[in-house]
Amino acid sequence: MPDHPSRRPPKRVHLAAQLPSVQHTTVWSDPRSGSQIAFDSFERLARTAERGKFDFFFLSEGLRLREHKGRLHDLDVVGRPESLTVLSALSAVTSRIGLAATVNSTFNEPYEVARRLATLDHLSGGRAAWNVVTSWDAFTGENFRRGGFLDEADRYTRAAEFLHAARALWDSWRPGDVRADAAGGTFTRADAGRFSYRGRHFDIAGRFATPRPPQGHPVVIQAGDSPQGREFAAADADVIFSRHSDLAGGRAFYRDVKGRLAKYGRTPDELKIIPSVTYALGDTPAEAAEHAAEIARAQVGPQTALMLLEALWGRDLSGYDPDGPLPDVEPLPDAVVTRGHTQFRAGRAETVRRWRESAEARGLSIRELAIEFAGRPDFVGTPRQVADAINEFVQTDAADGFIFVPHLTPGGLDDLVDRVVPLLQEMGVHRADYTGPTLRDHLGLNAPREPREPGGPREPREPRVLRADSLQEETP
Repeated sequence: MPDHPSRRPPKRVHLAAQLPSVQHTTVWSDPRSGSQIAFDSFERLARTAERGKFDFFFLSEGLRLREHKGRLHDLDVVGRPESLTVLSALSAVTSRIGLAATVNSTFNEPYEVARRLATLDHLSGGRAAWNVVTSWDAFTGENFRRGGFLDEADRYTRAAEFLHAARALWDSWRPGDVRADAAGGTFTRADAGRFSYRGRHFDIAGRFATPRPPQGHPVVIQAGDSPQGREFAAADADVIFSRHSDLAGGRAFYRDVKGRLAKYGRTPDELKIIPSVTYALGDTPAEAAEHAAEIARAQVGPQTALMLLEALWGRDLSGYDPDGPLPDVEPLPDAVVTRGHTQFRAGRAETVRRWRESAEARGLSIRELAIEFAGRPDFVGTPRQVADAINEFVQTDAADGFIFVPHLTPGGLDDLVDRVVPLLQEMGVHRADYTGPTLRDHLGLNAPREPREPGGPREPREPRVLRADSLQEETP
């Protein structure tokens, strides 16, 4: 477990950024809002994050456009570009920031994904990361003619094997497989790239086409709050997202996950806990609070509020006033009105109970409640207040850092980088400049153990067990 905060030097704050893409966190109506698919938007946001010396730039994934009551979901009209393609292009216009892609393990194959990630790692000089997700629904599967080809639990088993197979492919090229010869050319060993992996879902053997990535393995990111998800992160992830935006919840999560590492022979520093958060700044606390309220009202308009409620209730609620009270009808627990959306898939009854209690206790309308639960910025205050709050989370072991999701694309990160990051640098908790070329360097992660020579001695090693039901579902 980490040392007591009062007996150690200040921890470094890890910062990352995410282009919000098709989320209700984006304020589409703002005149400063730009394209969610044009390369200029990705480039500007990534360059801004790199100017702030952030660890990585993160993109989510969506394999099918969502539908709400049989029609295209309003937030998906912009479409969804493929993450690794975008990040490969960004590798040419950035030089240091990590490039993290969400790639689905249900509707891809290990050889293909391992090759694309290895290529990105080579193109970027060791800056690639993979957020491993699964898809649970037949709705997404229709795009791949796999509409019911696996039970949900089997999809997670496939995902666990997928990660192991990808690592076997990256390890198939060993140090020295490619080297210069006396004439100044290159020499490749005859067995370079040979691999074999056999499991329940994959039985593959051959020769991997791409030399070992500069990082050895791209950084592996995982998200999930279930006991199984925490166990997977402790066993084999380098970074985990969490959903806790308050100090108490963050500290409890941090203690639990970091406490699981020792049984896998890992130290607390080998796994970084980096939640995704939003923010609102102002010159005064009052101005910041008003700015946060304006953002929330723009993010969750009347139509969006009803869509969120319909997804939770499983009913058509178009006859209800978004500025009126919650519906007096009970939800339909198994009904689905929004396909391709996982937000209210599990624990629906408990969520409805909490929403009703909050609305009744505080007299909240449908829209006000939706804003409270889905649209409230996590960090609100002056630049100094936000910098202090970020640092408090990290120094008191509630997080190792944060992924910031701006409400505007592409300029929404500018004020954070220009006004908050310098304060963190003054505190000595955020880097003044990058000190290494790779994402593993930025995160303070060791390189994975290099594969041994064929037929050579191997160190005994207890196999790590990936729980089959531990990986994150794809989130829109």
